[in-house]
Formats: sequence, C-alpha cells, structure tokens
Amino acid sequence: MATLAAETPNNAAAAAPDAVVVRFAGDSGDGMQLTGGQFTLSTALAGNDLATFPDFPAEIRAPQGTLFGVSAFQINFGSREINTAGDAPDVLVAMNPAALKVNLPSLKPGGLVIIDTGEFTKRNLDKAKYDVSPLDDGSLAKWDVLAFDISALTIEAVKPFGLGNKDALRSKNMWTLGLALWMFDRPRGPIEDWLKAKFKTKPDIANANIAALNAGHAYGETAELSGPLKQLHMPPIHTAPGLYRTITGAEAISLGLVAGAQLAGLKMFFGGYPITPASAILHHLARLKEFGVTTFQAEDEIAAICAAIGASYAGQLGITSSSGPGIALKTEAMGLAIMTELPLVIVNSQRGGPSTGLPTKTEQSDLYQAVYGRNGDAPMPVVSCNSPGDAFECAIEACRIAVQYMTPVMLLTDGYIANAAEPWMVPDPDSFAPFPAKFLTEKNALNADGSETLLPYKRDAKGARPWIKPGTPGLMHRIGGIEKQVDTGHIDYAPDNHQAMTDARVNKVLDIAVPDQEVALGGTSGKLVVVGWGSTYGPIRRAVDNSRRKGLDVSHIHVRHIWPLPKNLGPLLRGFENVLVPEMNTGQFKTVLRDQFLVDATPLTKTSGQPFAITELEAAIGKYFDNIEGNEGGDVAVNETQLPSPEAEV
Repeated sequence: MATLAAETPNNAAAAAPDAVVVRFAGDSGDGMQLTGGQFTLSTALAGNDLATFPDFPAEIRAPQGTLFGVSAFQINFGSREINTAGDAPDVLVAMNPAALKVNLPSLKPGGLVIIDTGEFTKRNLDKAKYDVSPLDDGSLAKWDVLAFDISALTIEAVKPFGLGNKDALRSKNMWTLGLALWMFDRPRGPIEDWLKAKFKTKPDIANANIAALNAGHAYGETAELSGPLKQLHMPPIHTAPGLYRTITGAEAISLGLVAGAQLAGLKMFFGGYPITPASAILHHLARLKEFGVTTFQAEDEIAAICAAIGASYAGQLGITSSSGPGIALKTEAMGLAIMTELPLVIVNSQRGGPSTGLPTKTEQSDLYQAVYGRNGDAPMPVVSCNSPGDAFECAIEACRIAVQYMTPVMLLTDGYIANAAEPWMVPDPDSFAPFPAKFLTEKNALNADGSETLLPYKRDAKGARPWIKPGTPGLMHRIGGIEKQVDTGHIDYAPDNHQAMTDARVNKVLDIAVPDQEVALGGTSGKLVVVGWGSTYGPIRRAVDNSRRKGLDVSHIHVRHIWPLPKNLGPLLRGFENVLVPEMNTGQFKTVLRDQFLVDATPLTKTSGQPFAITELEAAIGKYFDNIEGNEGGDVAVNETQLPSPEAEV
C-alpha cells in the first residue's frame, strides 16, 4: 500500500502511520453508510480513536449510478487522539464510476483507490459523464490502483445460497467490508454476530452476507502477494479506564436530554416533526420510554413546539427539535414560551440553507436565527456543542438553564455532529449535580391586610418566576402571549409595565451564570487566537496544534455558551493582537463578537456544505505569520482579502 498519511500532511511521512483516513463511496443503494458504520464498530472494538463523516445525498433514492446519487462514508482512525474525520483520504473504495468521479479529487496523491470494475459499463460511464473509462486513459496514474470485479466475486461467493444476481449484489458491501477488515487487521466476529442478529428470521440471507464478508477478507490475503495492497495493523490508543461506546451526536443529545430531565426530577415530553438531520433525535427518544419520556410526532413544526410548551405548562420538561426551516416555523411559539416564561429546550440541527437548501449537508448559518431571530425583544440562552460526545453535556446544560431560569433554551448542533460518530466514555451519573425543579404549591405573597395572595410573576434571586402546575389548589393564574403585569401576571399594556417586563426578561437571560471561558489550546495572550464554536472544534484544534509545533504564537478558544457569552471572554480576546473566527457561514459569530466586545475579529468563512479541512485553517494561520515576517516585524492585521478563499474546497 502507498504510504498512509496521518490526519494532516505535517506528520505524514512515516512508514507506519499513527492515523489513516478511509472513504467508502458508492451509489446511495450500495449500503455505504452501513459499511462505514460496521467498520466503525470494528475499529472501536480494536481500541483505536476515531471520527466519522457520513456524506449522503438529499434525495430519498437518486437515479442509480448518477453523480448526485453518490453516498460516502469517511472514517479517520488511529493510535493517537483523533479530532476530525480527516482531510484527504489515504484509501478510497469506489463502487462505481460516479463514486470515483465525485471522490477522486479528494484522494491524497499516492493514495490507494480500490475500484469495482464490474460497474464500469458503458451505461454507468455515461451516467458519470466519462467520455473514456478512467481505467484506460491514464488519469489514475498518480494513485495506486487496485481494480477488479467486486461484483462478480460477490456473486460467486454467495452462489451456494441460491440467490439471483440482483439479490447477490446486495451483499457487495459486505464483500468490500471484509476486504477493509483484512486491510486493517480487524476481527470479523462482531460483524458476523451482527449479521446473524439482523437476519435471524432469514438465515440464508445472513449466511450469504457472511460468505461475502469472508470472501472479501480472503481476497486481501491473495492480493497481498502482488500489487499495492498491504495489511496494516493499527495499535490501540492508550485510554483512561472506563466503559466506552461509539456514539453519534444525535444519540448523545437524546441521552443528554433524558439525563437532564432526570437531574431535574421531571418527566420529559418531546414534540417533533421529521426533518433532516434532526429526525434521528425523535427516533432515539422513542426507544427510551422507560425513563419517563413521551414522544409525539406532530402534524407540523408549529404543533410540535406548541405541544412541548403545553407539556412544560403542565409540569413536564418540554423539548422540541428541528433544523433551520422548521426552527423558522417555530419562531412565534418560541416567543410565546419567552412571554409565558416556561422551561423549554429547542434543539436546532443546522444544515445548509436558506429555504430547503442543502438538507443533508452541514452548516452553521442559524446563529443569527438562534440569538436574534424572533419578533420583539425576545432573549433566549443559546448553547452550542462541539462534537458528538460533547453533545451529551451540552444537552444537560440546556436543561439546567431552562429549569433554573424558567426560559426556553436553544441547543445548536449541526448535520456533521448529528451524523458523525466517535468513541465516548460513558460518564458516572453521580458526577452530575442535580438541579431539581421546584413547583409553587402555596401562595407566595401577602396583601396589605395580611391575607395571602398569589404573584405568578414574582421573581427569585435568579430572576425566574415560579413554576405552577395547573390545577394546584388556590394558584389559578392567567397565562398567554399578551404582555403580563409585573408580579401579578394580569394583562397590562401600560408603557412603564412593558418597559419593566422587557428589562426583566432581558436581564434574566444576561445574568445567567455560565462558566468562565477557558483557552482550549495555547496561552491566554499572544499574536493570534483562533475562536470557534460548534463543530469547527476538531479542525481548529488540530490546525492550531500543528501551527504551535512549528513555533507559531497561536491559541485556540472554543465557545460553548453563545448567549449570554462568558463574562471574561471580552478581556480574554483583548489579550491577543488578532482574532480569527472560522465558521461555516458568512461570518455570523464574528459579528456577535465585534458587537459585544468591540474586537476587530476577522472572519474565515465557508459555506460549501462540507466541514473545514485542517489544511485550510493551517493556511490561514500561516498567512497571518507570513504577513508579519514580510512586514519586518511591523503590526499587521489580517483581513478577509489576505486569507484563503472563503469557498475553498476540501
């Protein structure tokens, strides 16, 4: 096999790499996501650290063999800490011409491409817009190529089970997985057990898939005798003792929401409506009924959030989830939750926009929507998770803020985090401090004559009003979207009252106690700080680490609490000469930082639907320091025109 590189070219030149990037690509019906998922399972069981990036089309089933029907799954794994799904793949498995054409430009020069020649028919070449087969025109010369008829070999492997060619070819992904397991010295046992369980009522199908798996594995041993294919053993990474599992962002959020409700001592009601990539949260929560979870698939987005608000009014923890278009539909109801001051968690799994946009691609372009996007002065806390594992703690934090401050909270994730997977050490439940919800059960004020009365909007030290379950004897009160009178909650249009209530709602959110901002990597002052939020954490951390190893004075800050911002963030940013803000939008968090702290933050933006590459960020950091050297030590402010193109592709 050609020399396999690590996560970035800077540590790539070793014969025995400590990390490898593999991409499986094929038609959307070829089972590439399943293949990648099972290879991920084997990699996790082997003790490697890993990160994955599923990349699939928006169409339910695009026409077979077409360029826009290509589905891919990338995994970066190794014997060291892995922060991203990797930049350029070291190995590309292409199941048809379209998969090759779409993904070949990403393959590292000298990398290995494995091709199923059985799919390189005239018809499929035409669909992929090839005038001449790339197997014949020399265009693959800068890569190692292993081209053979995987389709025919699969049919031969499953022939004893009496399957027709069409059914036999459904096992082609297992044949490919078997080859990949051999390439990286992975056990087949867990995959065989999974196949037997999945097809326990169809043993012939299970046995056919196992036969294909074993045939692919055996082919690797044969192919090693000549050609570019070699076996590589990746030793396990040293990890702290504990219980580990592979988890996606959607799974982590679901578990975190359940944990948050448990820590609050509440039952949870989830009102959702299917939308990519948020639907997985509804699917996961529907399987957790034993933890006091009620899931409701509503007829539309508005009904979903209104049902969740009703559940919160009734004394449960209301949760709703969507992506950008659905969040837009929920906006009016968010204002109702803010006006009624009820706890609610809104999960926004961001995707490319506007409108329907890029349903299966990732973006961070809903930050303005989260912080500002409601009518009137309607402040809402916003929390952002930076990885699949981090999503668990962020979900708990969103629940804590919602319950303790009687407010809706938006939790921002994105398509990359939702679908990606990584190893996660299951935390000790006792390590999380409970924040039990408190319900008002008796009148909370006195009249002038000494008699008891109820003030449903009387605020505690945090600025939160009491939570009153409907039907509590003697505590009947008004609720709704019209402005409330201070303390009493009666309808009141008076100018002074509206001013007072607006200020109270704003100050309650601004005074939420969030942890001080820490520096993720580097010093607390210096030449340059790279500030990120959300899923840019992995590539920023790796790029900053690589740059620091070169001796560059650069640090990394990653913000979890988007609103309100940590109180020490402004002074911290002013300790650096320049602030660079990479984000997958047109510069939204940069604007927030400039507005709140008057720092001259510089944007580095990308809206291609793909995550940042480490090399893109390293280039931007390097450009800044090149400018300093070119100016003979003078002060240089990096600006947008000095940075790489915002739309630079991975």
